[in-house]
Amino acid sequence: MNTRSEQLAAFDRLLTIMDELREQCPWDRKQTMQTLRHLTIEETYELGDAILDNDLEEVKKELGDILLHIVFYSKIGSETQDFDIADVANGICEKLINRHPHIYGDVKVENEEDVKQNWENIKLKEGKKSVLEGVPNGLPSLVKANRVQDKVAGVGFDWERPEQVFEKLKEELGELQEEVEANNADQMESEFGDVLFSMVNYARFLKINPENALERTNKKFIKRFQYVEQKAKEAGKSMSDMTLAEMDVFWEEAKQL
Repeated sequence: MNTRSEQLAAFDRLLTIMDELREQCPWDRKQTMQTLRHLTIEETYELGDAILDNDLEEVKKELGDILLHIVFYSKIGSETQDFDIADVANGICEKLINRHPHIYGDVKVENEEDVKQNWENIKLKEGKKSVLEGVPNGLPSLVKANRVQDKVAGVGFDWERPEQVFEKLKEELGELQEEVEANNADQMESEFGDVLFSMVNYARFLKINPENALERTNKKFIKRFQYVEQKAKEAGKSMSDMTLAEMDVFWEEAKQL
């Protein structure tokens, strides 16, 4: 591993390259925070994929891409005299110190839950009107549900045991089935949302990240379906002409891989 001085030298090298690109490269020179935004989101998802795949070499590369974006935004901020990379770093340092009084102050905590509750209470003292203010509106709904539940739990608004959450999930499934039988489209959607919200809550109690769990299943399904496609091709058949039973033979093979 690199020493602290080597790490600082590498970061200084990146800052120097960013200065040079901003000055000399036509593409880099024309970028704004708005044009970079969608690229940053894309890079974040690519990092997420690498983490789920446990591809540490790819994680390293994607972290570099995101670090470049942080430096890029900071460079643009310095050009307008609003902030620079030092302001960004010092800002997060101050936030971390302020929100960890059990490390940098005299507050005592017993466990992780105490830390999370202190964190939310400190944010309210900083002027936030709601513990939910920090949940971005643009988050994917599954991620947003997890963050909402995590944040309200931080101030004590939570179930006590996983069994209670599972009972609530069964209750919501029953209510969904009632609306399905009544063929009430609007209420079906509402109750289906309640089921998903309860599933996310149950996952939280089981210490499972629902986004990771669902993406794991997505990847598994894609891999198996592509196996079926390949086998159908090798057999000289079109999937649209195959029966479900024929496709299921290949699907069962894929499950054994």
